[in-house]
Formats: sequence, structure tokens, C-alpha cells
Amino acid sequence: MKEADHQQVINELQAIIDNTQRTIERFEATGMNVQMPEDYDKLLAILDGAVKQQRDHTMAMLDASKPALKQDYSPNLS
Repeated sequence: MKEADHQQVINELQAIIDNTQRTIERFEATGMNVQMPEDYDKLLAILDGAVKQQRDHTMAMLDASKPALKQDYSPNLS
């Protein structure tokens, strides 16, 4: 994947994270986390999965840029 592709996925995952966090907050505010614990656990699993995927894409994007950074910033020893 190219850097732009990783960034697009990271941005889309951030939207999922934000929406899921808002839903979890509403669940907790209305006591649904107690009334519907299975659904609450599914929301937590969605959040956890999205955060992990976002981290993976961020690390992949950073790893892909490492050779360019080394090449751009290596000292000229000649």
C-alpha cells in the first residue's frame, strides 16, 4: 500500500473509532451496558479492533517511510 492508501484507511478507522466511542458513551449514560451486556461487549470489541487496525496501518506507513528518511538524512561522509 502507498502512504496515501494507509492514510485513507487510518482516517476511515478514526471515524469508526469516534462513532463507536459515542455509542459506548450513550450506552453507559442510559444504563444499556448493564441491560445489554453482550451488545456492549461487541461495541468494545469493535473499538478494540479498529484501534489495533489503525495502529497497524500507522506502523506500516511509518515503516514504509523509513528508507526514505534514512536516505534523505544520512550524513555525507565523503
